[in-house]
Amino acid sequence: MATHPSIVPLDPSRREAVLAALRPRFGERLSTAAAVRDQHGRDESWHAPAAPDAVVFAETVAEVQAVVRACAAHRVPVIPFGAGTSLEGHVAALSGGVSLDVSRMNRVLRVSTEDMDVTVEPGVTRKALNAHLRDSGLFFPIDPGADASLGGMAATRASGTNAVRYGTMREAVLGLDVVLADGRLIRTARRARKSAAGYDLTRLFVGSEGTLGVIVSVTLRLFGIPERIAAAVVSFRDMAAAVATVIETIQAQVPLARIELLDEVQMEACNRFSKLAYPVAPTLFLEFHGSDAAVAEQVATVEAIAAGYGGGAFAFAHAAEERSRLWQARHEAYYAALALRPGAKGWPTDVCVPISRLAECILETKADLAANRLLAPLVGHVGDGNFHLVFVVDPDDADELARAAAANDRLVMRALAMDGTCSGEHGVGYGKMPFLAAEHGEALEVMRAVKRALDPDGIMNPGKIVALAPETALPLSA
Repeated sequence: MATHPSIVPLDPSRREAVLAALRPRFGERLSTAAAVRDQHGRDESWHAPAAPDAVVFAETVAEVQAVVRACAAHRVPVIPFGAGTSLEGHVAALSGGVSLDVSRMNRVLRVSTEDMDVTVEPGVTRKALNAHLRDSGLFFPIDPGADASLGGMAATRASGTNAVRYGTMREAVLGLDVVLADGRLIRTARRARKSAAGYDLTRLFVGSEGTLGVIVSVTLRLFGIPERIAAAVVSFRDMAAAVATVIETIQAQVPLARIELLDEVQMEACNRFSKLAYPVAPTLFLEFHGSDAAVAEQVATVEAIAAGYGGGAFAFAHAAEERSRLWQARHEAYYAALALRPGAKGWPTDVCVPISRLAECILETKADLAANRLLAPLVGHVGDGNFHLVFVVDPDDADELARAAAANDRLVMRALAMDGTCSGEHGVGYGKMPFLAAEHGEALEVMRAVKRALDPDGIMNPGKIVALAPETALPLSA
């Protein structure tokens, strides 16, 4: 596992005080069992876990408020926990404290088919929401791969394979209910589709990763289920041709639902793992949504663009079962990558750049990996300039880990030099914190000012996104 910042244990007297305050209300829903604590101190990332002192399973907004108020009274950290599928160490309890598990808050509170929106509790997962919407003619399109909780997706500003057409959680979230660090409950916005009234608090909390408050409900934009959906796969002789096809397709304003790039290493992995038989070459996975006529027009345009760059014939998947198998293979790319090297561990990372710089960034990254003898399959939601690597490494090989860490640093700095970002969708957690100063400059101090204003004692998921100055940080060992 990767190393994490220094951990300062929670003072035992404060730990016992907050547990004494919470036990009467939560009983068996407050756990200090080692297995439960360990589960809540880790996510799906490479980064080392850190267990909380206790886990509370909340079932209502009032219970979330009670936990936060008790923790605030004793200056004990609160770490919100949803499904545990984050990728940058978001849920590690770096300063101990209470993991606040909201997975049991899993009700769909309201659906408006007329307004095409829905309000859910934070523990509702994206698959559960779409199952609930099945007979409404509507669906929620944000698909990060994992069956993540919607509260967690809002907290990390998640996106995924459909982002090129439907946007990310930044665009999908219409409003939030949030419990602040002092236990107050606020509503960030009403359901109107636009507003010019005051600061945009919704966007402030979307992507805040539990560092400013606990999300307790999410109002989301929905979309109509397309009349027709078609998926296709096309291979290219080299990476430059595949990326050029992506760029020209986006510049032609073809309204693709998904356009995913897999390099030849990832395609070999997917073929083996998912029992596919596609060429081992740079490949695009495409999906088209719309009416019959619109889909036919989109397909014809993209086929012509791909052919101009030497792309092969399109292999189509029209039936729902075929499309499901195709996208399941894409979603299993991480596990397919690990299967290339049994016993190895995966270190996922991502960056995002302006689409005009995408080819340059990818090709330089591929050359860097080859020069440093690193196995790191590449996949990308390349319609918006976002791509991912999974470093497949031997955790006992110090030299290989050092080469992977250095390559990851160069990847991020390469993206920043191209006016990109250190993360298109994984978020910051503590894994990407070292890069924020280079990305944001003086704006990082503005973020710290917001953190200090909303969480002056630093109890909300401390050690993530921004590090407070010593004089304002919570003295956890005092």
